[in-house]
Amino acid sequence: MPSPDWDAPTAGAPVDARVVLPGSKSLTNRYLVLAALASDVSRLRAPLRSRDTMLMAGALRALGVGVEDVDDGDWVVTPARLTGDTDVACGLAGNVMRFVPPLAGLADGPVRFDGDVEARRRPMAPVLDGLRGLGVRVEDDGRGALPFTVHGAGAVRGGSVTIDASASSQFVSGLLLSGARFEQGVTVHHDGKSVPSLPHIEMTVETLRDAGVVVDDGDVHTWRVEPSEVNALDVQVEPDLSNAAQFLGAALVTGGRVHVPGWPQYTTQGGDFVRDVLDMMGAEVVLDRGGLTVTGGEEILGIDVDLHDSSELTPVVAALCALADSPSVIRGVAHIRGHETDRLAALNAELSALGAEVEETEDGLRIRPAALSGGTFHTYADHRMVMAGAVLGLRVPGVVVEDVATVGKTMPEFTTLWDRMLDAQVTAEV
Repeated sequence: MPSPDWDAPTAGAPVDARVVLPGSKSLTNRYLVLAALASDVSRLRAPLRSRDTMLMAGALRALGVGVEDVDDGDWVVTPARLTGDTDVACGLAGNVMRFVPPLAGLADGPVRFDGDVEARRRPMAPVLDGLRGLGVRVEDDGRGALPFTVHGAGAVRGGSVTIDASASSQFVSGLLLSGARFEQGVTVHHDGKSVPSLPHIEMTVETLRDAGVVVDDGDVHTWRVEPSEVNALDVQVEPDLSNAAQFLGAALVTGGRVHVPGWPQYTTQGGDFVRDVLDMMGAEVVLDRGGLTVTGGEEILGIDVDLHDSSELTPVVAALCALADSPSVIRGVAHIRGHETDRLAALNAELSALGAEVEETEDGLRIRPAALSGGTFHTYADHRMVMAGAVLGLRVPGVVVEDVATVGKTMPEFTTLWDRMLDAQVTAEV
């Protein structure tokens, strides 16, 4: 059932806040999968606790893996022989529906997958067909989508497989994460249009190497994982940089200042590109040992930007473009039509409803700023749409964000953190 709507607060003054971000969803879920396959007990320090990561932890528990909450907020993961004849609830989490099926191939019986109604529209065929090519039996009645059943046989032959990953980098990552435990390892070839969000595959490769797995990514569009043990992990999860975009954007919108401590000097997170985007839009962006500080000026500049490798930023960037002083073009994000919702259609509809002039292109959006007015900002069960609505509300009175609790997919305490940021006297932390 949808949650109550939320009156997005309007900023009465420039923000001046220190925002401590929760851990990265993408890293948390990758570490959980690798910990489930490891040779010993792992510890994930400061993992993200959100709907998506709780669904991943629940999926692992359904397969017999121990995922224990400890008092300081860490997760301790105890690997076990993977058990079948179980059900995995995917919710709307792409990581769960695409990372866990290869893991289920190693279970000792059938594993049934299903999720939210919206999840049944998300493409799954490349992962499912890839698993079939590696010797795993999968039943999906030809849908290439949820619901489906992976018939685990206790082992996966592995080998070489060719897929079209142009709709999501998660198709590649899902096969690579479990590949070390396949008898022949796995080699994934991509054949199709360019793979979106390549930094997420780089993140997968790096986390595999952190666990001692040998990965060869030297050839274009080909990734090879050697069969081997997976070492136990003891890792600190980086802050989620994609979830910083709306807070940092608030500095730009209000002409204020937002500081995010702990911003990594080096990262594979695609969300790091927000620094370049905000710089292009006129903010002062400073990264030093203390973290990242963004300071807004008197105007927001329109931009022409390719977000192909950082497409999760699109909703918030589109909201900033609607508030800019000149037209903008967002390119390279045709694939986000297959995300939690058709994000291009959703942004076109909602920004237009508030008064912006928006054109949906083949691979993105053209946005021409205009006088905006309040109204209901529909979110389509998409957490990023909630964040975009919040950014618009900073300057446009009367924006009402529908079904605000859907933001719990990646940031359950978002509205509390947002309200604290708008109080210049309060440090905003989660």
